[in-house]
Amino acid sequence: MQKTFVRLFVLVLVFSFSVSAQKRNITEKDLFDFAWVGDPQVSPDGSTVAFVKVTVNTAKTNYDTSIWSVSTGGSDEPRKLTSGTRDSSPRWSPDGKFLAFVRSAETAGSSAQIYLLPTSGGEAFQLTNVARGAGGPVWSPDGKWIAFGSSANPEDIAKQGKPPVPGERDSDVRVITRAVYRSDGGGYLDPTRPSHLWIIAIPGTPEERPVAKQLTTGQFSEGGFVWQRDGSRIYFTTNRDPEPYYSNPRTEIYSIPAVGGAPELLTKIAMGVGGLSLSPDGKRFAFSASINHDPVQSYTQPDLWVLDAAPNSQPKNLTTDFDFDVGGGVGGDNASPRAGGGGGPIWTADGKAIIERYAKEGQANLGIFDASSGKMTDLTKGDQAIMSYRATRDAGKIVYTRSTPTVITDLYVLDRSTGTSRQLSHINDQLFAKLNLTEPEAIWYKSFDGKRIQTWVQKPPDFDPNKKYPLILNIHGGPHAAYGYVFDHEFQWMAAKGYVVVYPNPRGSTSYGQEYGNIIQYNYPGDDYQDLMYGVDEVIKRGYIDEKKLGITGGSGGGVLTDWSVTKTNRFAAAVSQRDISDWSAWWYSADFSQFQPSWFKGSPFEDREGFRNRSAITFVDKIKTPMMFILGEADYRTPPGAGGEQLFRELKYRRVPTVMVRFPNEGHELSRSGQPWHRIERLQHIVGWFDKWLLGAAKPEYEISAAP
Repeated sequence: MQKTFVRLFVLVLVFSFSVSAQKRNITEKDLFDFAWVGDPQVSPDGSTVAFVKVTVNTAKTNYDTSIWSVSTGGSDEPRKLTSGTRDSSPRWSPDGKFLAFVRSAETAGSSAQIYLLPTSGGEAFQLTNVARGAGGPVWSPDGKWIAFGSSANPEDIAKQGKPPVPGERDSDVRVITRAVYRSDGGGYLDPTRPSHLWIIAIPGTPEERPVAKQLTTGQFSEGGFVWQRDGSRIYFTTNRDPEPYYSNPRTEIYSIPAVGGAPELLTKIAMGVGGLSLSPDGKRFAFSASINHDPVQSYTQPDLWVLDAAPNSQPKNLTTDFDFDVGGGVGGDNASPRAGGGGGPIWTADGKAIIERYAKEGQANLGIFDASSGKMTDLTKGDQAIMSYRATRDAGKIVYTRSTPTVITDLYVLDRSTGTSRQLSHINDQLFAKLNLTEPEAIWYKSFDGKRIQTWVQKPPDFDPNKKYPLILNIHGGPHAAYGYVFDHEFQWMAAKGYVVVYPNPRGSTSYGQEYGNIIQYNYPGDDYQDLMYGVDEVIKRGYIDEKKLGITGGSGGGVLTDWSVTKTNRFAAAVSQRDISDWSAWWYSADFSQFQPSWFKGSPFEDREGFRNRSAITFVDKIKTPMMFILGEADYRTPPGAGGEQLFRELKYRRVPTVMVRFPNEGHELSRSGQPWHRIERLQHIVGWFDKWLLGAAKPEYEISAAP
């Protein structure tokens, strides 16, 4: 018996060693096999969760989205519910008999429409047939109607189903009258097609074809649809200012009879409000939003608010004394690239408390806030990021997706009666079981003025503290955003390639309080640069960094700081600046949102000439000696290439500083997070390729000008 036990023990050891030995380092192309979980929605009885599963399509040019379900009991494997490749927004009917969802256009000339799937079995069938499509389904309390949004205008409706008139053509000339006329990822805005509120009846059989009814009209878009508890009216939010960029954000809340009629103004709020959550008794709203400050601030931390559903009422701030981001999160490069969804305040059944996410020092967790005092009690804790979340009607069960530095996202359910959470999915376990992933080390250090800064250090899988490693400083954008305890493919892959990756949250970052976030106003870039350099020095002190092999990179606001840093120091052997801004004046004139409010600068480029000039890296381009790569999306309207990398590239070429520009066709500002899969991979290859060339001495002929044969 003893010999048998010894043999078994040896076999277990051999098997464990074999499994470990079979693990490999993560690669950039593992992205093709990633899957993401988004928009979880729990059934009325709490037994089942519907969610969106996102995967890379077979052509590796885009993403497929489909609706799946899993039992909250945790005993079943998730199963696929829909057959489309662009299905999203699952929403349960109040009785749980149907699942409404949106199927986006899969063929040219078609548009997104709402479908219904019987949960008892059977095929999904199309509910809406609205010109230019339908989205955002919201069930009525009795389950007989669905409210939704559509941007169809009268001309679209008149033409629907009719053949084109011979000889007629729609003009493609744009007549622009507004300062904000395009959006990153959305293209040019069409003021003739605002999004309006529609409703449609639920048919008795799949063969019935109910006709949708438009409830609102006019030149302004509406959103945030919420049914009154008795189903008699629908609330919505809007901003009925034709040029809202001349003032601080504001919101008007209206209600309209569900049978149709004139909208009635409920109240006006001096802040931007997206979605509303109605209390169980229908008497109050809850929402997360940032108050307008006078004078305006660069960053205003979001709070949790309650508002009486009564004429001319004004909101009450529940979290004045809670100095963290209510409703906020932390960022990485692997949130769901499509169909994220699922968030916002959740009322408890008795209306005495509100559940909402908050971000604190790189963590994003769920808290429950007293609806009178605002006192918060944690529902989840730990080094993690809650990405999306929803609950049963009584908030007894909360479903959420969770990410960590070694897990993209998985689905969980929290039973509030027991306080226990259960994992419901293992979406990427099979792939990740093969990979050597590393947990980053979180450290705090003091900057030049004593301010405490948090950073993470991602080390190679086979890290040896007695060796010397090249270092990459990776800077987040925003600038009002935050890194944290969330999966980031880029950091894991850089570490797998032998680099130590340092990614800090310098001043201006979120999740550290209002003062920390707003301190960079009228000084960005500025002291945050010193925070970054002190962070690099802190890691160098630990003895495992080769000081001659330092690299720096960042995107958006991180691109701004990359450009700025190389005008201040020559310590970096190479830099990769992504979707950057090197000329603030050019950006002010061309970005997809306005800076008419003096939040980052004290006026326009003509009014604050010194401010724009002194904070633009292009002003100090003669100081740059660092070899630079610029990564740009050709459809980026948030940080247009002409305001950033294009300028620096041309000037550095003129000055014979080694430089290369990498341009991605049809990609906007979200290239690193939701761009085409092949482009995301090529982006990673170019970033690391540039560092391999200049930090490690690797041959990279693609970055050289070939001599004539």
